[in-house]
Order: sequence, then C-alpha cells, then structure tokens
Amino acid sequence: MYDVGMAPGRGMARLMLKLRRYVRRRPLRFLFFVLLYLSAGGSLVFLRSGETVVGHQWPGAEEGRVAPEGQGFGLISQVFREGWRPPQRYDPPWLKQKSQELSKRGREGDRAVGWSRALKGRSSKDSEEGRATYLGCYADDTHKRALRGASFFDYKKMTVFRCQDNCAERGYLYAGLEFGAECYCGHKVQAANASESECNMDCKGERGSTCGGANRLSVYRLELSQESARRYGSAIFKGCFRKPENINLTLPIGATISNMSIDKCVDFCTEKEFPLAVLANPWCRCGFPTVAFPLHEREDEDLCQQHCPGDDSESCGTEEYFLVYQTQVQDKRCMDRHFLLSRGKQLTALASFPGAGNTWARHLIELATGIYTGSYYFDGSLYNKGFKGERDHWRSGRTICIKTHESGKKEIEAFDSAILMIRNPFKALMAEFNRKYGGHVGFASQTHWKGKDWPEFVKNYAPWWASHTLDWLKFGKRVHVVHFEELKKDLFTQLRNMVLFLGLGVSEDRLLCVEGQKDGNFKRSGLRKLEYDPYTLEMRANIDGLIRVVDRALRDRQLPGIPEEYRPR
Repeated sequence: MYDVGMAPGRGMARLMLKLRRYVRRRPLRFLFFVLLYLSAGGSLVFLRSGETVVGHQWPGAEEGRVAPEGQGFGLISQVFREGWRPPQRYDPPWLKQKSQELSKRGREGDRAVGWSRALKGRSSKDSEEGRATYLGCYADDTHKRALRGASFFDYKKMTVFRCQDNCAERGYLYAGLEFGAECYCGHKVQAANASESECNMDCKGERGSTCGGANRLSVYRLELSQESARRYGSAIFKGCFRKPENINLTLPIGATISNMSIDKCVDFCTEKEFPLAVLANPWCRCGFPTVAFPLHEREDEDLCQQHCPGDDSESCGTEEYFLVYQTQVQDKRCMDRHFLLSRGKQLTALASFPGAGNTWARHLIELATGIYTGSYYFDGSLYNKGFKGERDHWRSGRTICIKTHESGKKEIEAFDSAILMIRNPFKALMAEFNRKYGGHVGFASQTHWKGKDWPEFVKNYAPWWASHTLDWLKFGKRVHVVHFEELKKDLFTQLRNMVLFLGLGVSEDRLLCVEGQKDGNFKRSGLRKLEYDPYTLEMRANIDGLIRVVDRALRDRQLPGIPEEYRPR
C-alpha cells in the first residue's frame, strides 16, 4: 500500500542519489555550479585535504574539526573526499609503506589534537642563559605603554620563554610580561623602575616563574642572534654604514624633514616606493641596495648616534655615518621570472635530504636568475605559491634546475650535474618531521613529538640523511656542495657561486635584491620552537656517527668537510 508519509523521504533520497551520480559523471560542471553559487553570495566553503571547514561553525565546533555528516555541506565534502588524491611524497626507498602509515596516523592525530596546543614553559632561569638578561620590574600605563611594539596575550599558557621568543622573532630588543599572561615588545623601555615585590604574578603557563604584576612589567633585554633583524614598527633595522661616495647616484631621493624621526623618514621613503630608508641627519634619503652601497660592511652603531630633531630618544645618523632601515616596499629588481627561452639539454638537480632547505634554495635561485626551477614531484601548494615550474615534467628542459630528494644510482645518473644541499641532521630531521605532520610552514603537535612517531621517524630517517649525501657524492657526475648553514651566513657569496655553477651570468644588483627578501613564503615562525631537546643520548650518539661518515666522504672528494656548527665534539 502506498504510504503518503514516506514519499518526501524517498523522493529526497532519489534526488540525492541522482545528484551524486551527476557529480561523479560531470565533476567539472558540478564544480562550476558550486563556484557560481558561492559568487552569488552563498556560504563560503573551504575544501582542504578531504575535510570541510565551513565559514560559520556549528554550535560547539572546535577549530580545525570536521563538520558532522549532514551538516555544513556533508554531501559536497563526501563527493570531494572520493575524488581527492594525496600529493606525492618522498621517503627513503625502504620506507614507502611505513611512510604511508605514519602519514595516516599524523592526519588522524592532527584532527584529534588541533594545531593550537601550547608548549610547556621553560623556567625563567633557563630562558636567561644565552638568550635574555632580566632587567627588573617596571611600571606600565595602559594609556602610554612602557614597551610600544607588538603585543599578544595568552590567559592560559603564557611562559617567559614564549614571550621572549615572540619578541625576538620580530627583531625587538626588549620583552616584558604583565598580569601573568600579557607579553609586550619594544626597542626601548619608556617607564620608571618599580619595586621587585610588585612583579608578583606567576605565569599562567609556568608556575614558579614571574610574569609581572598589575600594571607592572617583568622586562628582559634580548640577545638577538646574528640573523635576527631589529625592527622599528614595520621597518627592519639594517645597521650603521659609512656614507657612499656618490650619494646622489646611490640614494637618488632625499629631503630634509622638519623634526625628523625614524617614523617620518620610513614613511617618506615608503611613500616614494623605495625599499631603503636612510637617516643621514638632517637628511632622509631613499634608494636600493647596490654595488656602491651593498650593506655588507657594518660600522659601530656608536658612530651613528646623533639624536633625531623630532625625538631625542632616537638616533638619526650623521652626515658621514648613515642609519639604514628596510621598508615594507618590495624591491622589484629580482621579481621577474620566466621559463628558459630554449629547452636546455643538460639536467641539473637541486638535491637534498628533506628538511635541508630545498624549497628555500629554489626561491633564492629563481630570484637570483629570473628563471623558474622544476621538480621531480608535483606539490600543488608550492605551485600556488609561485613555483610555476612545479607543474612541468622534470625532463621538460624549461627550468634551470630540478628539485629532488631521490637517492640511488639510477635516479642520480639521470642528471648531468647537481647542486647538493646539506644541512645539520639534527635540524633537518626536525624540519622534515614538522613538514610531514604540519605542512611546509606548520608544526607537528606535541602528540607526535612525545609519542612513538618521533623515535620511529629518527630511527628510519637519520640513516637516510647520510646515505643520501654518500650516494650523490658517489654517483653524481658533477656536484657542487652547498651547506645550508653557510648559505644563511653568507648568502651573497654562496648564491653567486650557485648561479655560476648553473652556467649563468651574475647580476650583483639582483643578488642584493635577493638579500632583502630572502625568506620567501616558506619560513617557519619561531613562535612554536620546541622548548626541550627531543633527541635522546642514544639518538645523538647514532647521528654523531653518521656525521663523521659524511665528513670523511666529503674530504675524500677534496671538498670542505662538515661545518663546525654540527661536527661531533
């Protein structure tokens, strides 16, 4: 007997079945309709790795979690899950199956834990060693802050180390903690000292450590590493430099500014669209880094100490010694890129163990040469970030070099030459572990670091770090070795040698342009660095042995050995 009450349910089921069949047969047309719907004002849907995150979360939803089936476009998420394919991964030859298991476990762990799990705090005593000096307790005023740079709050898990790391990452000289949960950064402390007894609040995420008090700051002076850049607002401090010979040619735009200050000079050069703001009291000049003014030889900052007319707490340089800041204006002299005009007959590999800086090196090479790099793989996220050679077949001959993490005689002999990137294995392993579980600029969760994943990863990947280098030294036809640490330390010289190895002419102005925007889009923030050593004594002993093997192999090829930075003591 026909049941009228069941008709709507059956009709809806048939409709949904027809829709699913339609999507499978004509996915592109269906996608067009979805985009049309969105452009007409529909709800925003992000499709990522088979999960659906809806712009307006359902009640009780947690960040990064998947909408329950039937809510927030459940059908669409199901359809796209069926069509989704994971990007190609690279693993040691013996680890293909193991890698898939690790990757699956990683995706499940990320859904359950979420990326925002905070790290445990380090004690204030530990954080001071080689990193920061405690200056004391200072008064603070909500209307006129003692530290007037960046700030952030965490009312559950603030630690001394986290605040210091946040400020140091942004290049500030001082870090201050207040109310147990607030972190402030600045270049100078603009307040009076207060009694130490008034800084009496424990850090929210670090019991036993002091994080200021009510309107009171616990202030630290940061010891910035060499590569850290000091900032002034949005500008990056470059240093004090001697006046160039032909100043009108080197710094073509200049003006005297009444009551000049750093802010006014930076704003002036930003408006004129120059990447350098140069304070030469009483002048403000703008320009580019050039061979005549390369910013490679810093002078003592005391030589630039002359008060600004508009702010006697700031220095504005002198007529002979200039203070230089890099503005937010992009230096466009090295931004143009193209494929090779004629197909190259020689294939050059850009080879490295994963986590050794291959993507960063590609970014530098593309800026320095103006030619796209290719890849042995295809990574859609890299393509979307501007690596247009990612989509080309690696044998296309249209790219200047080809990224690869492969090792083994057959794979290596397919290339005519290679730039071989080598990085400290302790750093490379951690970088690859973060990439595997957090993406190119993300981080693995604490569940992965403290569970079984990390020891298993080190056990399998550490030997590959050594065998990768040994294979390229053994089977590579023509190999140019670049150490990641030395590239960071002396980018201009190392990158110049890489360009010459690729058989291209060197534009020094272009290289100077690269120095000003060397990081690119794939630099991890320092805000979630581990606050403990993840390596056990046994792990370190094993990796030290591998380092010695690689060092000996390099020297046998009459090449410079492993840098002192990570040679076993």
